[in-house]
Amino acid sequence: TALAATMKELDLASYLKEEQKTEIQSFLLLQASVRDQKKLLVENGKLKTDIEQLKVQLKEKQRRRTAKALFSPAPPPTPTDSAPSTPVNQPAPPAGATAAGPKNPPPPSSHDRRDRQSRRKRGERKVRPSSDGLSLGAEPNIDVSRLNLRVGRVLGVRRHPLAEAMSVQEVDVGEDAPRTVVSKLGEKTPLEELQGGLAVLLCNIKACKVRGVVSQARLLCCSVSDDCSELLAPPPGSTPGDRVTCLNYPGEPDRELQSKERVWELVQPDLQVDSKGVANYKGCGFEVKGKGLCRAPSLTNCIIR
Repeated sequence: TALAATMKELDLASYLKEEQKTEIQSFLLLQASVRDQKKLLVENGKLKTDIEQLKVQLKEKQRRRTAKALFSPAPPPTPTDSAPSTPVNQPAPPAGATAAGPKNPPPPSSHDRRDRQSRRKRGERKVRPSSDGLSLGAEPNIDVSRLNLRVGRVLGVRRHPLAEAMSVQEVDVGEDAPRTVVSKLGEKTPLEELQGGLAVLLCNIKACKVRGVVSQARLLCCSVSDDCSELLAPPPGSTPGDRVTCLNYPGEPDRELQSKERVWELVQPDLQVDSKGVANYKGCGFEVKGKGLCRAPSLTNCIIR
């Protein structure tokens, strides 16, 4: 009986050792899995940062390419549009002759007649040089002063009926009726917290349909990524309708931004939030005159879109 008891004790001890080994192995596997998950999270964060930097670089290249195309000099006039030159073999006029040409000008050539007839059929007119010398060298002024930025209060907010990632806001911008705005704020943005709050809106864009809902303005958001964004906040004491300006860029905004001029696309890459959380354009802060600067609620060193 003593031998049997001893054998049972040995079997129990070996069983306990096997259980301990199994538990230790499970713990080590779990620990390795946690390490791998942390490593993946760090790598994903780096990839997101690299992607955002590449997006900013791509936007900057597109902006420069568009600006180069807009401001490139016009092509030289065609020979048909230029003034006729003096034939080489034509003799010089006598000393007593006046500068005025003959009373009866020579008839137009067959080439000129054909060119004029083809223009009439197409409904075109011959381009004449402008008499205003200043207009030839004038370039359109593209900066933040052309944007009509206004303070607005969010009266209501709801999910877009046809797009889960989008939301629809009713915003008071100091006009007779609130404006409807369609925005992509990210799925993690709590919509109920937006209601009643103040925001900054771009009000002179052309109204357009977004998935069946007409959007009449654009909410400015501070954004690190598509999933991490928040509304740009005006200074305390602002009221709906207050204009947001930059001190170094005075001027009245456009009545409506023309899509062919791509003003928003050219200005947007220079809209940033600095390390202090202040919104700025090329280093000049956004302000509501007499009330203070516009800021991001919590984000820093990010873009404004």
